[in-house]
Amino acid sequence: MTAQTILPANSVTGGFDVDNSVRLDGTSAYLKFTSSAGNRRTWTYSTWVKRSKLTNDKQNFISSYAAQNDAGYTGFRFQEGEVINLTGWSTDWFTTTRVFRDLSAWYHIVLAVDTTNATAGNRLRLYVNGVEETSFSQSNNPDENEDLAINVDGEVTYIASEAYTSGGSRWFNGYIAETVLIDGLQLTPSSFGEFDSDSGIWKPKDVSGLTRGTNGFYLDFKDSSNLGNDAFGDTDLTEVNLAATDQSTDTCTNNFCTLNPLTKRAGGTLTEGNLQYTASTSDSSIFGTMAIPPGMKVYFEVKLVSNTAQNAIGIHNVYDPGGTFVKGGSVSGMYSFKPRGASSVTQYFNNGSATNHSIDNVANDTIIGVAVDNANGQIHYSIAGTYINSSDPTDNNPVALVTGFGGASEQYLHFSLDTTSTQPSNQFNFGSPPYSESGGESDADGHGNFNQAVPSGYFALCTKNLAEYG
Repeated sequence: MTAQTILPANSVTGGFDVDNSVRLDGTSAYLKFTSSAGNRRTWTYSTWVKRSKLTNDKQNFISSYAAQNDAGYTGFRFQEGEVINLTGWSTDWFTTTRVFRDLSAWYHIVLAVDTTNATAGNRLRLYVNGVEETSFSQSNNPDENEDLAINVDGEVTYIASEAYTSGGSRWFNGYIAETVLIDGLQLTPSSFGEFDSDSGIWKPKDVSGLTRGTNGFYLDFKDSSNLGNDAFGDTDLTEVNLAATDQSTDTCTNNFCTLNPLTKRAGGTLTEGNLQYTASTSDSSIFGTMAIPPGMKVYFEVKLVSNTAQNAIGIHNVYDPGGTFVKGGSVSGMYSFKPRGASSVTQYFNNGSATNHSIDNVANDTIIGVAVDNANGQIHYSIAGTYINSSDPTDNNPVALVTGFGGASEQYLHFSLDTTSTQPSNQFNFGSPPYSESGGESDADGHGNFNQAVPSGYFALCTKNLAEYG
């Protein structure tokens, strides 16, 4: 599998930059506000989303239940089968034929409503990444001048949650950015984005000049202390079960590596936007979403939340081989370090061959720095800021802990956990940490927030760096 196959290719360098998104856990986090009397017939909802989990249930973008006003229900969401659905109180307005299973890329989704349009087929329009969806497994047009349950006076509108149960279920699981409600206008995607003239990739553009209408809002998630802040300056939303650490720099203009649930084998669970990996009922392994190109040098960090069993951090030269569990370091083509090895000491692996190290098992909450040099075939590991063997990542240093994988081919981040009665757990920081990080260290291009200084020549694994150095 090539890097282009697994690399989310929907972020570009240059132009309008989106700084932040919000990371939603899919279990209880959402935003809400109480509407004033707005336009229930004409409105537009635009959002950028990066999914973290496929589902056999529904994951809402926006919804409102207005029973007390006899206004019914409107829910716009991913639903079973990984399709996009818009539903009403007793009618599914549409369900796409196309499925949306990519857990590594950002989607731009626009729902544009105008039930006053005399042409029935133009009353509900759905666009994904700038292109209108025209193939539906079911499609029912609202009556002319029909009111939907958005912008109902005195009713609560929910973002990333099911409204029917008062925000109690069917939450969105993943990242959302640049989320906009326009009350009173049916807009096209060109109000929110444009195709890049060089790459042809759909990208966001500045929306601050749009006319919001009565209930309109713009969530840019730039204020970590007020993630529901309306950047239009009017309709602030209430955050529910969101904290400052849920702000992320993983966005639709700079997509960061995460762990790929589609490659998770055997046990293990993923949380925190696929940045926390915890053992469950059996040993498990997983790959990252982005490949390291030949010649590129990449830096990331791993926080050992619970280092209670064998815990491998490294690379594999084959992506998800055979779709089966692979124990870290156990086969040829694998290079890794275990901050808790098979005995009372740490271990490292070169091409599947294990060597014990004199360093004791590493304590919980320690930050492991990982500098992957895919030019010289070396991985330098640091423990709480000190590189093992006193190696120097910037100097083709022969005392790097892990060596020998060349550098002329792609390498793939690979991690595994053994299970015990106390399940091991790691948090991964590829530049946008899922935990509070005050280190403030970034790479030379200003990307990432790391605990330790990023070695010269090494970069966070994100699409802007891949575009420049990959």
